[in-house]
Amino acid sequence: MPRSLRVREDCILKVKSSLLRNGFPTQKLLAEDLGIALSTVSNFLNGRPVDLINFMEICRVLGQEWRELAHFEGELPEEETPNVKVKVALWDYCANHSLVNRLQQALRNAKYEVFIAGNNSSLATDLKLLDYLLLFLSQPSATSEMVLELVKQVKELHSRTSHKPAIFPIGVDLSPDFPLSFDLLSYLQGVQAWQWYSCDDSSILLNEVTHVLQEGRICLPANHKLAVNLQTFTPQMGNIPLPVAPPEIPEGQVDLASPFYLERPPIEERCYETITQPGALIRIKAPRQMGKTSLMARILHHAEQQGSRTVALSLQLANQRVFANSDKFLQWFCTLVGLELGIPNQLAQYWEMAEITGSNISCRAYFEQYLLPQLQCPLTLGLDEVDCVFPHQEIADDFFGLLRALHEEAKRRDIWKKFRLVIVHSTEIYVPLDMNKSPFNVGLPIELPELTSPQVQDLARRHKLDWNAGEVEKLMALVGGHPYLLRLAMYAIARQDITFDQLLQESPTEAGLYSDHLRRHLWNLEKYPELLEAMREVTSAQSPVRLAAAQAFKLNSMGLVHLSGNDVTPRCHLYQQYFRERLREG
Repeated sequence: MPRSLRVREDCILKVKSSLLRNGFPTQKLLAEDLGIALSTVSNFLNGRPVDLINFMEICRVLGQEWRELAHFEGELPEEETPNVKVKVALWDYCANHSLVNRLQQALRNAKYEVFIAGNNSSLATDLKLLDYLLLFLSQPSATSEMVLELVKQVKELHSRTSHKPAIFPIGVDLSPDFPLSFDLLSYLQGVQAWQWYSCDDSSILLNEVTHVLQEGRICLPANHKLAVNLQTFTPQMGNIPLPVAPPEIPEGQVDLASPFYLERPPIEERCYETITQPGALIRIKAPRQMGKTSLMARILHHAEQQGSRTVALSLQLANQRVFANSDKFLQWFCTLVGLELGIPNQLAQYWEMAEITGSNISCRAYFEQYLLPQLQCPLTLGLDEVDCVFPHQEIADDFFGLLRALHEEAKRRDIWKKFRLVIVHSTEIYVPLDMNKSPFNVGLPIELPELTSPQVQDLARRHKLDWNAGEVEKLMALVGGHPYLLRLAMYAIARQDITFDQLLQESPTEAGLYSDHLRRHLWNLEKYPELLEAMREVTSAQSPVRLAAAQAFKLNSMGLVHLSGNDVTPRCHLYQQYFRERLREG
């Protein structure tokens, strides 16, 4: 084994782009995290030799397979495989594909500890104990909420557990034009996937995956005939309801992106009018899957049509390292906005005095003196899932205080009149914020309501369903005016996958249409015993329940309950039935 290695020239751009994705806006922050010299990181990123141990450690933190990046003189040296027990989980949404069963047997024969976790399996297994997760992506799993939640949890672990479990996505006859969830694609960015096309590929895949595990690699090789880049898939949205909407609508594809989007007058018109005003601020609040992101996307699209540059950021997709402190978060924020605008990173120049002036001043200067002057038009920034900041008090104080200050600056300085802001969140603001430094009590407030009966009737017609008022009433009695749950039902019935009567009868069960959606909620509740107990209390009661404010807000943000003053009730009969049965004591 050589004593030092360098990154291959053709991989330098790849490793540089992985910095921000893994929560390192600057080389300095990566060096500090690893406890190594900044010059070592610089040498690594610029293809100069570094010590072997440092090379491997930097690759590990950046989620890169070191063998794929290293320039070797001659053949790849043999590496001794440690004799340790390796735990492998095979996640198969349908849990019945012959490929999965064959791979399970092959790995067991190779002495791996392996099990199949599928749609009917509990996700209580501690992911931290796994070394590998082989994720089989078929058409059902591509739109699964459970798969999305699983990948999200794994990616969060990667910032704390040396990229374990390593995730190996394997497409199973997955068409490149099938619509993958926006968040799923984002979480899998930088993760190499393979594609199984037919039975002819089975033996190749079995042998190659076994070999990859034997070598202890943390990702599938990219230079293989089965390798695919999920980010290059070109989905045709059609009418398939996805659990997460994209925050941006591709140019010229507004109708195609969501042909079943229902406007809720006068909300859209007010937002379109407001966002064109200098220094505009719009804040959108609603529980999960109620259409917040779809509305934000349309606001940004309208702003773009009026001549504004637009940037959409989902804070939920930020690496957990970003939330270490306010300084790192604001550096990430500035870097990502600049990256989205195609403006070269000059963060070091504006952050050199941050220890004296504070990160907020450096962030404001970066926008005021560098980013905004390079634009000949307004900048409209959409911030989705800002709830992710609430648990981090220091960051919340600084970041939200900064957003409020920038909004106020537009009242007196021309440069900030170019800056428009859309803030999207799911819950009440339960962190203590100075009312004079909060963006949540200024601007245009928008709270998305559930769909009304006439709107549901309209949605049914768009699915070519000739429903009468009675059928609409029955479906709304089950799921209320919840847009996503309504769409799921109409899509399945329109495709004749299920009858209307079956839907009503089976919905609150594990065999029903909503089982994937309900299990994701159950898994999330099981991670927080206090929320689980609160939901048990709400669903077992015959009248509204009064909960602690934090519990009520969190359950509401998940979309599980309605808030009425200080009282809480289940959001819909579906949740009442399912969770009352599943959380029944004894």
